[in-house]
Amino acid sequence: RAALRCDALGRWVVHVIRTIMRVLLTGGMGFIGSHTAVSLLEAGHEPILYDNLSNADRSVVDRIGRITGHTPTFIEGDIRDGALLKQVLRNEHIEAVIHFAGLKAVGESVGKPLEYFDNNVSGTIKLLEAMRSVGVKRLIFSSSSTVYGTPQHLPLTEAEPTGEATNPYGRTKIHIEEILADLCRSDSEWSVVCLRYFNPIGAHPSGLIGEDPNGIPNNLLPYIARVASGRLPYLNVFGNDYDTPDGTGVRDFIHVVDLAQGHTDALPYAVSHTGWIAVNLGCGRGYSVLEVVKAFEDASGRRIPLHFAPRRAGDIAANWCDPTLALKLFGWKAKFGIEDMCRDSWHFESLLKTECETR
Repeated sequence: RAALRCDALGRWVVHVIRTIMRVLLTGGMGFIGSHTAVSLLEAGHEPILYDNLSNADRSVVDRIGRITGHTPTFIEGDIRDGALLKQVLRNEHIEAVIHFAGLKAVGESVGKPLEYFDNNVSGTIKLLEAMRSVGVKRLIFSSSSTVYGTPQHLPLTEAEPTGEATNPYGRTKIHIEEILADLCRSDSEWSVVCLRYFNPIGAHPSGLIGEDPNGIPNNLLPYIARVASGRLPYLNVFGNDYDTPDGTGVRDFIHVVDLAQGHTDALPYAVSHTGWIAVNLGCGRGYSVLEVVKAFEDASGRRIPLHFAPRRAGDIAANWCDPTLALKLFGWKAKFGIEDMCRDSWHFESLLKTECETR
């Protein structure tokens, strides 16, 4: 009976954790951050969004409110503003942080390494200093599969070596992971979960939020979507001579809604455990660029004109993951396939184009 009472108490504690956490989302207005805000709100949490709006729009707050019925608090600020971060953490009574803020384009990072290290690494240090000063020591970090570099084995597990990233963006993620691991070794009160993403795409099924980068998109699916809607003339396919079934790069694409749910599912683990851990979030299979193009053509009913270009600096032929650890630790597993990802992305792009035309 005592064991049963303890088990019941444990479930009650987990329920409370799931419903009352006040969570700061740095970069919370961005593609992944906004979808995670929706997921957290639907689970009963209270996300506070912190973003400098360098690659996001203020309308995201209202769109999140329309989806969930709850409009989150938004604070405009830069991740490198330590004084403001400290003020927000204290005034908003933050209990945990999910850290998305950062520059994220592989190709751009090759040409702008200093900007990437300044924003991503220096910004993270400012955040950690602010968290330490107010005693907030639970962090979920937005890491990346790029930390594995060129895969020696597929699928990739968390046991694969890191530290050989092929581009500055990936190296910023490696350095941040190392900083976080050292921090946990120095102070046993810290709890850090590094979620290594594998290529998030798609949009919320409502069509209200999705990936809408400023300027020309750096990522595959928003580029395809803009070609399908006529906003761009054709898709550049960087490399068709890789050692893959059709010569184009192969990636583990994951629906952004699944990815967002992974953060919500990881939160109880971050609360109940201390120390540092890295966990893959992906579907566990790879799709080539041409397979994604075909799936998007099927979803949209539009033809996607292609232009084959030389390989892009910093890219690799293929990677996909083994997501078993996320299932074991968080009870998380991807639910959506490539058809869902392309359908929802096309829905978002269609509504976005309609809005642009009616302004």
